[in-house]
Amino acid sequence: MGRVKIWLAVAWIIGLAAAQAQITNDRTVELNNDDFEVYTRQADGAWNRIAVYPVKVDEVKDARHNVRVASMSTFDFEGKVSVKVVSKRQPIRETKIQPLHQAPAGEVRQDTLFFTLDQPKNLVITINGDIFHNLHLFANPIDTNRPTAKQLKRNKGSLLYFAPGVHPLEGDSLRIPSGTTVYVAEGARVVGTLLVDGVRDVRIFGRGEIHPEGRGEGIYIKRSRHIEVEGVMVTQIPVGESDSVRITNVKSISSYGWGDGMNVFASSHVTYDRVFCRNSDDCSTVYATRKGFNGGCRAICMKNSTLWADVAHPIMIGLHGNSEVGDTIQDVRYENIDILDHCENQLDYQGCFTINGGDNNWVKQVVFDNIRVEDFRKGQLLNIRIFYNRKYCTAPGAGIQDVLFKDITYQGDRAELSIISGYNEERKVSNITFDNLVINGVKIHDEMEGKPKWYKTSDFARIFVGEHVENIIFK
Repeated sequence: MGRVKIWLAVAWIIGLAAAQAQITNDRTVELNNDDFEVYTRQADGAWNRIAVYPVKVDEVKDARHNVRVASMSTFDFEGKVSVKVVSKRQPIRETKIQPLHQAPAGEVRQDTLFFTLDQPKNLVITINGDIFHNLHLFANPIDTNRPTAKQLKRNKGSLLYFAPGVHPLEGDSLRIPSGTTVYVAEGARVVGTLLVDGVRDVRIFGRGEIHPEGRGEGIYIKRSRHIEVEGVMVTQIPVGESDSVRITNVKSISSYGWGDGMNVFASSHVTYDRVFCRNSDDCSTVYATRKGFNGGCRAICMKNSTLWADVAHPIMIGLHGNSEVGDTIQDVRYENIDILDHCENQLDYQGCFTINGGDNNWVKQVVFDNIRVEDFRKGQLLNIRIFYNRKYCTAPGAGIQDVLFKDITYQGDRAELSIISGYNEERKVSNITFDNLVINGVKIHDEMEGKPKWYKTSDFARIFVGEHVENIIFK
């Protein structure tokens, strides 16, 4: 049968509640991380200790990927919950809760941080500036997708259930048939890739982890339609040549080279909502033809989400396509996003907001709306270029046009010079609008006070505007 099927059989026979009670404790002991202790309680009830698990993150040092072990904890709630975080690794001198704009007011007593939440949030808690041994705290809404014991017995043909415990996949992957619901319970770790390939109407839910033992995708969606993924934790979750995909409250954390989080290739109508990405390469990308997937992209949206790039870009659009015919990437939207970090030494791969047109791609109708960028370690605020990167492309891009930056804030002093540049008279960047760009509390606009008429407004935002660029407006 293979080990996966054995675990599933256990779930059918002994029921959901018994399986959880039997296996969760074993897994907690096996994979527990003792840098932190986390407790929750509601009203005046007793403190309830919740599990803290290790999670691998990436520190790039001396041009090499160095795996570090941070912490992760997760719980579901509704109403109001008090949280207690005990620092066991080091005494608390200072704390930082991110995203900053929605961080709860914390109180430190000795080496314990207390705060209260009244809505679900994905938070990062850093003690004494140690970002490679911090706590990723995922406070989720109540999981309404959890199957009951009756549902498990009644829906054997269409419901795959992974009970708490470790589940190595036979052959390192498992193909999911059309019409299947997969549930990965909290406390479950699926070792391998769930492959959603050439199917439709698949749902993957839960609070558990899905990822290979080493590098690779936890979930891979290929040439499929009407796919939903919600609540699980993965390393990578690419979407290729697919339509009508919705990814909600999924967490992607990677630690190895080329560890992109949420790639889109040649797909349409892909929506990300309330996702969290901390990745060892680009967090979110939108590409055209690549990796055997063919065509352009349209109607891609990411909203209400949090991005942390230990390497490369938080957001990257436009690099790959079919240079022989030219693809189009259009109608791409990022809305209500927090960018917590960006760290890249190579100048060619910097930019929190990056649109790099290559392979004869047209990139059109891109909106960045209501995005907060915190002080990152190293990189550029934005990089919009048509270029010929011979390492990854076979031609320069065809053009970039109609890009809106609305209600963008950056607070910090580490950003290097941003770039907007075209390629030649036939391959231009045009119609770039900044509507309410605020840098360190200063609104950057064409009529701003103190700006000499002969200065470019972009100078005040430290954006270099190169050749073959038309119609840049700062409102």
